[in-house]
Amino acid sequence: MNELSWTTLLPSFLAIALALFTRQVYLALFAGIWIGYFLLNGSGFFPSLAESLDGLLAVLASPGDARVVMFTLVIGAFIYTLERSGAVRAFVQLLKRSQWVTNGKRAQWMAWLIGIVIFIESNITVLVAGTVAKPLFDHFRIAREKLAYIIDSTSAPICMLIPLNAWGAFNLGLLNGLGVEDPLKVLLASIPLNLYAITAVAISAYAIARDYNPGPMARAEERAAHSRIEDAVVAPEIKKRRSPHVSTMLIPVVTLVVAMPVGLWITGDGKIFAGSGSTSVLWASLAALAILSVMIAVQRIMTLDELSESWMNGAGRMLPMAIILVLALALGGVSKALGTGDYVVSLVGDTLPLALMPLVIFLVSALIAFSVGSSWGTFSIMLPIAVPVATAMGADPTLLVAAVLSGGIFGDHSSPISDTTIVSSLAAGSEHIEHVRTQLPYALRAGAIAAVGFVVLGFLLL
Repeated sequence: MNELSWTTLLPSFLAIALALFTRQVYLALFAGIWIGYFLLNGSGFFPSLAESLDGLLAVLASPGDARVVMFTLVIGAFIYTLERSGAVRAFVQLLKRSQWVTNGKRAQWMAWLIGIVIFIESNITVLVAGTVAKPLFDHFRIAREKLAYIIDSTSAPICMLIPLNAWGAFNLGLLNGLGVEDPLKVLLASIPLNLYAITAVAISAYAIARDYNPGPMARAEERAAHSRIEDAVVAPEIKKRRSPHVSTMLIPVVTLVVAMPVGLWITGDGKIFAGSGSTSVLWASLAALAILSVMIAVQRIMTLDELSESWMNGAGRMLPMAIILVLALALGGVSKALGTGDYVVSLVGDTLPLALMPLVIFLVSALIAFSVGSSWGTFSIMLPIAVPVATAMGADPTLLVAAVLSGGIFGDHSSPISDTTIVSSLAAGSEHIEHVRTQLPYALRAGAIAAVGFVVLGFLLL
């Protein structure tokens, strides 16, 4: 395929449409890859299927991509082993024994701070914060919907703002596979431009400080103040054999955080931003898992058989994300070969000011994430569009990357079918639909602020 035409958009649009109507991200991404190779080589419908499989294998043949996929599996093993050991539970009990929480506002701040501190995985953030704070919210007659909102607002947004986790690795892998010259630098530079994540966290803090409860949340707070809150859905128990010391959680988490910049410094020959991000995150996750496993074995919390079982189960839980990552990288590769970014730029140049591109990408990403309920699926669909567009424009991709990440979190935060929204309701013991209804006004306010911000940044930076 030599000439750019509207057909270069078909792989991405097909992936988006199938994701919206079927909510099957795997099917959507693979269909996009298949039609992409069909258009690229014109080799026939079934021969292009074989080429699609070769495209997937090419992703795994890339050392950088393979390291990020491996990290995704290792961090899954780390998180699952941490949960099963009882280390998270020990940390929860330590917080409960503290005498700091003496009123409802402090209970809310505790939930908010836990979300800030525990950034290694969004569901761990939600479950720990919900487990600790729910009894305190009930005691001080604060609506469980408020708890669900707070922990939801400090899960995915914080995981993106402090990307030393699977979220960071996933997007780092996407950027690396899309041919971004310095993917780690772009990802880090996108953090202060991730307007929705920043605004969502800030509004949740404001809501606590000023007792800001718009619309449905005000009614939920009134119900909580005048009625007994029944035990509804509780966070699942974390499996354990013995009660470990709280250091069993703290030391591996600190290792995970510290090992990342150390790895960057080593691989960059003394220059952190010149280091290999994919290598560093893999080293950090392996170091954290190794230290956690040694501590568990020394304390005799698990047998070696149970440890190895935890590693396999944890990696297995992350396998769907690893598959999405491989599919997304392959879609990005064929889209780049088709010249999708060049065509979008040529189209936009005649119909839309380039400065509005961040806003458009933000809104489209939000719509996809809301409809699919998956921010990761949205990233995998939209980054392969946004990065080539920026490249074809001759612009730094950072702003468009930030727009994709912001939009994905906004839509995910607002969607009733999002996994983080569902887990937040579960952990807080709130009715799920009530959580969605009470959270939406906050999310829409944050989304509106982010949209205005992307318009301003578009005119300033593009």
